[in-house]
Amino acid sequence: MLQRVYEQACKSRAKKVFVATDDERITDAVKGFGGEPVATSSEHLSGTDRIHEAAMLVGLGDEDIVVNLQVDEPLISPGIINQVAGYLSDPEINLATLKARITQVSAVFDPNIVKVVTDSQGWALYFSRAPVPYLRDDRAGRDALALVADTRWFQHLGIYAYRLSLLKQFVTWQRSELETTEKLEQLRVLDNGGKIFVGMTEDRLPPGIDVPEDVARTLEYLDTECQAKRC
Repeated sequence: MLQRVYEQACKSRAKKVFVATDDERITDAVKGFGGEPVATSSEHLSGTDRIHEAAMLVGLGDEDIVVNLQVDEPLISPGIINQVAGYLSDPEINLATLKARITQVSAVFDPNIVKVVTDSQGWALYFSRAPVPYLRDDRAGRDALALVADTRWFQHLGIYAYRLSLLKQFVTWQRSELETTEKLEQLRVLDNGGKIFVGMTEDRLPPGIDVPEDVARTLEYLDTECQAKRC
């Protein structure tokens, strides 16, 4: 899975791709497939803290753009990586991420699928594992699929693009109450008055791996994709 994520990242327009880790086994695995590991502290409380240390270790500057791609997305497309990084061509945006429309009602109530609410300009108002926005006026007996289709529920995709200057601020902020409650580190930014731009992606979303059961689903997806390409 690690190798697939690395290879997908290498297909993007990124100038360099690194794997930040505090585990020697991962370091050895990365070296084994020709990747570039960066050894980081085991004391980090979030992935963003780890990314900051890695960026400093490889000598990036304040205006350099860092994309945080998590290893539980082995089927992420290079286009999505390019899209989220591209938003930072706007000097007003120092942190960007992505959302996609939710099309299955089960996803709305799944705490492993993070929901995001934005304002009319695309700036994040809140991220939650709960079904936000809450549909107060739901009518009894209404079809669940129709409910999803005409309600603006969006899934947050766990990929971020930062300017290094923003990362430097992030690591000076204390973990917020919202962050520890929802277990969502991006809430630390909002709680400290920061802004997160959330772009919409229309790319087909392949399955990620959030729980062990997702492994079989991902392998099935790969098998179907391979058959379609006549691997």
